[in-house]
Amino acid sequence: MSSSQISSLIAALPESNEVVWGPPNAIDSALNEIPYAPYSKGDKLGRMADWSQETGKDGQPARGRGSYNRQYRDQQVYGAGTSNLFSYQHGEDEGSFSVVDNTRTSTKPRVGFGRGGGTIFRGRGARGGQTGGRGGATTARGTVAGRGGRSDGRFDSRGGRGGRGGRRLGWKDWDKPQRNRDASVAIGPDWKIIEEIDFSRLSKLNLETDEGEDLDAYGFLYNYDRSNDRPAGMKTAERRLQIQERLFFNPTTSDDPVIQQLAEKEEATIFATDSILSMLMCAPRSVYPWDIVIIREGNKVFLDKREGSQIDFVTVNENASDPPLETSEGNKDAMNAPQALAMEATFINQNFAVQAVTEGAGKHEFPNPNPFYNPEEDTEPLASKAYKYRRFDLSLTEEEPMHLIVRTELDAVLKPSPASKPQFLTVKALNEFDDRAQGSGGALNWRSKLNSQLGAVVATEMKNNSCKLARWTTQAILAQADAIKLGFVSRAAPKDNNRHVILGVVSFKPREFASQMNLNVNNGWGIVRTIVDMCMQMPDGKYVLVKDPNSPVLRLYDVPANTFDEEDAEEGA
Repeated sequence: MSSSQISSLIAALPESNEVVWGPPNAIDSALNEIPYAPYSKGDKLGRMADWSQETGKDGQPARGRGSYNRQYRDQQVYGAGTSNLFSYQHGEDEGSFSVVDNTRTSTKPRVGFGRGGGTIFRGRGARGGQTGGRGGATTARGTVAGRGGRSDGRFDSRGGRGGRGGRRLGWKDWDKPQRNRDASVAIGPDWKIIEEIDFSRLSKLNLETDEGEDLDAYGFLYNYDRSNDRPAGMKTAERRLQIQERLFFNPTTSDDPVIQQLAEKEEATIFATDSILSMLMCAPRSVYPWDIVIIREGNKVFLDKREGSQIDFVTVNENASDPPLETSEGNKDAMNAPQALAMEATFINQNFAVQAVTEGAGKHEFPNPNPFYNPEEDTEPLASKAYKYRRFDLSLTEEEPMHLIVRTELDAVLKPSPASKPQFLTVKALNEFDDRAQGSGGALNWRSKLNSQLGAVVATEMKNNSCKLARWTTQAILAQADAIKLGFVSRAAPKDNNRHVILGVVSFKPREFASQMNLNVNNGWGIVRTIVDMCMQMPDGKYVLVKDPNSPVLRLYDVPANTFDEEDAEEGA
């Protein structure tokens, strides 16, 4: 084509194409009302109609054998979601159309629950009540007043609140009520959150320490009654649990006069009791809510507990896959609610420790008397109890030393022969309430299985009470006890929580028992050092470490200095 012919063709083009390339304006205006659909070369052209394809009741392709490829082979890859732009819209309203179905359907109502009211246990019905508190004393029958301790044995039991919780996959788990527990302490509006740590991070901590050293010892111990060591589960081993008037003391750290003297002498940086320290060291195993008060004064840190703290009570089946329900959650047996079971377990442990020793066969005296007993105010006889103050080295380097002093407890002494070295024991008790009740955790019947399947019974208790047994074992290791005497106590009748029977006693060495339940003490020391380091980076003041009631998380709060002081003043009044 010659240049003249090209020029003539360009001159013949419409005026609309002289500036820009594209279709004429008339065509553009005609396409304005048509929605745009993306197109790709990879799109497949489907059939106009496929009468051979099977459809289900809802008009969708049927899911059956041989229909998978037919269902998905014609779907477009690109732009498939825009086909609804050209779909036909019905002009008439079909919302009033309904299908009459005469089939009867039975739907099980969903179990719901709301906030339950508080329950108060008083007097002898408290079955042990508050174990000391801030300098108070506790008897095996109930609570007595003692230098600021609670005297009425009250305990507040709150029900759970309704709400949505995390879904757990298990057998008939859809039919279980969703738990939403209340926190152990009310979070104040002026509390400032410092740190939030999940249990997965805590489980990775590790700190190696030594065996510790004894600083001083107080109190006395009665000899352990060796008649308890009969084969567990035998009829001859069954004995009735007796209620005896004995006095126990369990003051908090800052109210301990011995710890106050050691703090003035600059003997350590961290001060705690074995019950508080074991709760912190075994935190990743805990499920129920709890809290620890941390006070920093200069270069010292005190781990304290509140008045009426959950730390002083013994939980039951806390780690079971289906733990006991609150009465507000549908539990028809109030005696099998978590708080009622905790009161019962605390009562059993106190009385079992008294009954496990022989008071008339002499006692092992320690260099110093009981530091909390005042004969002018306390009329009940003292229980067999020794307090050992021990120091542990938590230093990371020699340039920055850090030591911890903990008050540990022992319950009995055992001398196989007059010339042998005394063996110091801790005495604890597991309790069975009803193996058929909700919250039993699939436990075996102790009366029929304890003798023939002792290992299975102990393994089940390790699973259902992992946190409780780990705390007891940690306390025994901290006290450097030679053995743990673990009693099996059951109700005389499943529906009577006032009468109990001792079925047998089993002995364990603390270190071996810890290895059986996969308890790593060095992990516990790592948790303690991590929490203390957080507080040492903050200014002097009061802090509260709170276990989240519904998730495996610890939260550290900075609270005002007068927090809980009003509660302590009311309790002392």
